[in-house]
Amino acid sequence: MKSKYNITGMTCAACSAAVERAVRKIPGVETADVNLLTGSLAVSGDETVTDVAVGEAVERAGYGWTPAMPAGTSPDEPAPADGFRSRTFSVGGMTCSACSAAVERAVRRLPGIGEASVNLVTGTLTLTYRPDVLRVSGIREAVEKAGYTLSDPPATAFDKTDAADNAAARETRALRIRLWVAILFSLPLLYLAMSHMIPGVNLPLPTAVRPHDHPLTFGLVQLVLTLPVVIAGFRFYRNGFRTLLHGAPNMDSLVAIGTGSAFLYSLYAVVRIAGGDHAAANVLYFESAAVVITLVMLGKTLESAAKGRTTEAIRKLTRLRPDTACVRYGSQEEEIPVAEVVVGDMVVVRPGTAFPVDGIVLEGLSTVDESMLTGESLPVEKSPGSEVTGGSVNGEGLLVFRATRVGEETALARIIRLVEDAQGRKAPIAKLADRVSAWFVPAVIAIAILASLAWILAGKDFHFVLNVFVTVLVIACPCALGLATPTAIMVGTGKGAELGILVKSGEALETTHAVRTVIMDKTGTLTEGRPALTDTVLFGTETEEDILRLAAAAERGSEHPVARAVVEAAERLGMEIPEPDSFRAVPGRGIVARVGSSDVLAGNLGLMQEQGVDVLAAQEAAHTLSNQGKTLLYVAVDGQLTALMGAADTVKPTSREAVATLAGMGIETVMVTGDNRGTAEAIARETGITRVMADVLPQDKAAAVRDLQDGVHRVAMVGDGINDAPALAQADVGMAIGTGTDIAVESADVVLMLGDLRQVATAIALSRATIRNIRQNLFWAFFYNVLGIPFAAGLVYALGGPLLNPVFAGAAMALSSVSVVTNALRLRWFKPAV
Repeated sequence: MKSKYNITGMTCAACSAAVERAVRKIPGVETADVNLLTGSLAVSGDETVTDVAVGEAVERAGYGWTPAMPAGTSPDEPAPADGFRSRTFSVGGMTCSACSAAVERAVRRLPGIGEASVNLVTGTLTLTYRPDVLRVSGIREAVEKAGYTLSDPPATAFDKTDAADNAAARETRALRIRLWVAILFSLPLLYLAMSHMIPGVNLPLPTAVRPHDHPLTFGLVQLVLTLPVVIAGFRFYRNGFRTLLHGAPNMDSLVAIGTGSAFLYSLYAVVRIAGGDHAAANVLYFESAAVVITLVMLGKTLESAAKGRTTEAIRKLTRLRPDTACVRYGSQEEEIPVAEVVVGDMVVVRPGTAFPVDGIVLEGLSTVDESMLTGESLPVEKSPGSEVTGGSVNGEGLLVFRATRVGEETALARIIRLVEDAQGRKAPIAKLADRVSAWFVPAVIAIAILASLAWILAGKDFHFVLNVFVTVLVIACPCALGLATPTAIMVGTGKGAELGILVKSGEALETTHAVRTVIMDKTGTLTEGRPALTDTVLFGTETEEDILRLAAAAERGSEHPVARAVVEAAERLGMEIPEPDSFRAVPGRGIVARVGSSDVLAGNLGLMQEQGVDVLAAQEAAHTLSNQGKTLLYVAVDGQLTALMGAADTVKPTSREAVATLAGMGIETVMVTGDNRGTAEAIARETGITRVMADVLPQDKAAAVRDLQDGVHRVAMVGDGINDAPALAQADVGMAIGTGTDIAVESADVVLMLGDLRQVATAIALSRATIRNIRQNLFWAFFYNVLGIPFAAGLVYALGGPLLNPVFAGAAMALSSVSVVTNALRLRWFKPAV
């Protein structure tokens, strides 16, 4: 069982740790990972784990939840074997438990309903129903008759991103409004409270609110100015005390206790002033409570804006897909929403517009810009039979293509899903911050209480003790710890997607940085994966062009890879290849054909010997080409040897550069192949590889990887075929060439979409940069708290230093979170090494 949930109410690492702890206690749960940035929970376990059990655990921890609908689930797709399908809907218009009960009653009366449960807090209806008995439209009608609205949750990667963007925009907008309210009232409050306390400066203050002349008015005006700030920051108190009551205090708890203590003591002081104790006007802390709330809100607003930029890569990908598609029906063309395109539709794409879905070109010639999907900067030529990918941009020609993959099945949707999954899965390095965050807030509360008791025993007055208590609570920042890892992983994986490198998990991203050995498959990885004609040695009077034309004519009916290489070589030169008058394939030998007036033989040495052709003149050339690992093709015309051709699986143009770049990074490249040692070493010499493992059977490749793993240095495997899948899974990091087979891509941890081996070095460099960034973030988060808390507790004051004010503590707290997110955003400017 693998499920995802949306979690509401989390504000810091202590919140995510509390949710994880609660869910991991459920019998059958194996892993529970919370992504604080996206507000999501990923749970895996056995089939006994239910949504209800997870939801109850989350609610007991003090948070809200909704099941995330599996990507690509269609509202009315066929039911599973048991006949029932589980769905979650959003319900609008509910305000109390009577509303939720009414919705449940309305739905449970319908035929085909198994279970129906409404969550009032999250506004969702979760049910099981029989699609063969009841359609979604029937459920919607019943809910609407009950007086409420029913809507689908986001069903595709594109919809989810749009919904998340809208929610984030609303959250940021609300934060800004509350922040401006807090600033508007905090500034005059700060002036009123502090203007008379600055030595040597005589700031104007109306007589009516001077503490010495009218102490009660002085206190009441401060109270009136503080209340709007407290209301604007009410979320801190609501969340903070709720989580405190659930035994899992978070950052909001620290702010709520600290500022709440200052506010309540100040309120008590105002009561004392009203009772005639005018000296209490000197111990008002309204400005501390208000300014700390304002500064924390400022930090949260800046943090929210910065966090939004960490998902920029996914937003860029979702924007690639157009909203509509031009579909041809017979002789008519119609513009329809892209969600309505189905497999088999004829889609028309005009110059300069984007492809809405994946497909195969039927008509037209053009070039297509695929740079945002693959990282390839040069446009790719497309003609009938070529595959096109949704999100890529058409060039100068009009193309008509048949849709082959739509919705969540398109390459673009799969890329978005991979990136989202990677950003939601934690890297092992995050576990340190998680362990610290779990006890951090309770430890801070304990430190604040102990420090206060210590200063009471030392004889300090209540004014001093309250200052210490509030400052310790306010300066501690679990947010910086909680944001240190996920922000860097989100930016790093997003940047990888921009470069055509899909990292499937945070764990893969972390492991890649430690790779010291890269194992590469030969065929299709280092080489093009198909033979090409490389050499032609002539022995008669005919020209090379004449021999190639005759050989291509003889071979054009053959499906042998070397035969195809000869034909493709002739086609590249623009030759007109004649049809053979007769053609006969000799199994295991070659071709016997008549082309025009010539009898042509094209095949191996055995064919020449059987047909009585003298090949002595080719002996030296054959020996040389064989040593280079090339396949030989003898060509004889009218019984006389005329040419010896060599064909080989040619090395990709970027392979040598990729190997050299890896060597410059201190990484050894090893070639593993099933080919003979001669062929393997020829390729190794051409690419600069010094270590070769030849004659390795497909089933033994995983064992070869295991032999190179020493438990210290990590090993990466790069492959593209089905026979590479076990080795990709065995390696510490499996890297699949994106142009390879689906099973290789599924088995890998990293997918190189461009099919360029230079991306291996780029992926490792990106991993190193990301881990370096995470370590910087963790260092500053730990350093900030280790340095700040002793200052706040008065330890430095006891040694003759200054005592920290709560206002400065609030500013430092806000700055710490913002600095961590800003540092992570530097990864957006990562440049590949090649």
